[in-house]
Amino acid sequence: MSNPASPPAVDVLDERPGLTFPPGFLWGAATAAYQIEGAAAVDGRTPSIWDTFSHTEGRVVAGHTGDVACDHYHRLGGDVALMAELGLKSYRFSVSWPRVQPGGTGAANPQGLDFYRRLVDELLANGIEPWLTLYHWDLPQPLEDAGGWPARDTAARFADYTTLLADALGDRVRYWTTLNEPWCSAFLGYGSGVHAPGRTNGADAVRAGHHLMLGHGLSVQALRAARPTAEVGVTVNLYPVDPASDTPADSDAARRIDGLANRFFLDPLLRGSYPEDLVADLRTVTDFGHVRDGDLATISTPLDLVGVNYYSRHVVAAPTEGVATDSAPSCWPGSEDVRFVTRGVPVTDMGWEIDAPGLTETLRRVHDYTDLPLYVTENGSAFVDSVVDGQVDDVDRLAYFDAHLRAAHEAINDGVPLRGYFAWSLMDNFEWAWGYTKRFGMIHVDYDSQARTPKSSAKWYASVIRRNGLAAQ
Repeated sequence: MSNPASPPAVDVLDERPGLTFPPGFLWGAATAAYQIEGAAAVDGRTPSIWDTFSHTEGRVVAGHTGDVACDHYHRLGGDVALMAELGLKSYRFSVSWPRVQPGGTGAANPQGLDFYRRLVDELLANGIEPWLTLYHWDLPQPLEDAGGWPARDTAARFADYTTLLADALGDRVRYWTTLNEPWCSAFLGYGSGVHAPGRTNGADAVRAGHHLMLGHGLSVQALRAARPTAEVGVTVNLYPVDPASDTPADSDAARRIDGLANRFFLDPLLRGSYPEDLVADLRTVTDFGHVRDGDLATISTPLDLVGVNYYSRHVVAAPTEGVATDSAPSCWPGSEDVRFVTRGVPVTDMGWEIDAPGLTETLRRVHDYTDLPLYVTENGSAFVDSVVDGQVDDVDRLAYFDAHLRAAHEAINDGVPLRGYFAWSLMDNFEWAWGYTKRFGMIHVDYDSQARTPKSSAKWYASVIRRNGLAAQ
């Protein structure tokens, strides 16, 4: 591993018996195209909604954009070599839709496809299983101009795009994720507007969420038609939602937020229906007239696996009587007045409370929905890192990973069919509306020189992969 980090505070080489994961457990790391690739206008790539959003004044901290990011497009070989030195068994990456299908319609861009062919080939040559995510938020701008995800036609265009990728890469890629975190795409992109495309309409957010799931279902069907042996799933970001007290009002607030954060997606995807209470909660926002006959059957097309992204827990309370509701655009349509409560526990640099037991709870809950294999497709933390004498000793991140992997192991002991874990993120990158001010990576990136420096957490994670488990505490 180039530029090795110093040994962390704990002895990562300790081989005493600890917690062992099941044989064949898939250890990986994850990234997303717009966050790392750069080369925004190279080899035929055209703008996505994130290009437009990041180039709009005031949208991203310090005016940062993904134009260069980690320059992964030009540093593919070196980055895969770092993955191999970590011992990764799998790498979860996303494809840039406007790189392979400029404008979101029509024929594939050969140069864009060639980049992903090279990436997949390099991964396979290094014994790393490619895990391809079709959509990680970079909708081609012309499709947004035509209505974006609130428009039904976008779902059909997503299926066409899926077929292009399946034809080009399906002979070498076994694992496919359709969508990454559709809650963020819908409710941050079209509700609160803090993510691209920056729209602020609750009804649009609900329609976007439905059409994202419809696009998912059509995408699964397209993959099945083109590559019958593919392992196909979807990734949802989930949160335990607790009431701040045992009062009926706080319990109802938790029910409402749980409906929007979790059940809005889990129920249609895995049960083929929307929860009745959620539909009632949203009656002032939409009449659900956008849902057509057959949509829910398409959305619930059978899957091979489910991906879970977990970062934190929500604790909520009922509105404070006599206090006016914040009039700012909200990512919680119909429940804008619910209060989110902080508990005074340790937080990451994102301000997210650290709650490892919440991962166990979340995995158990998804298993209550389905017996499908589950994967933690993202889990990680942002902390303030610095390079000192060529080393990054990120003990807080290392402790975060350790605690959450122990929580994942507890879920396995409870009978949850957890088959793999992907650390977020392989490397520091463009953190969406936060630009380059937040670092999630196990590998430090100097954005001026593009130098990569593995952190202590990277060396520790390599030892976890090597032993297929955790050292004794």
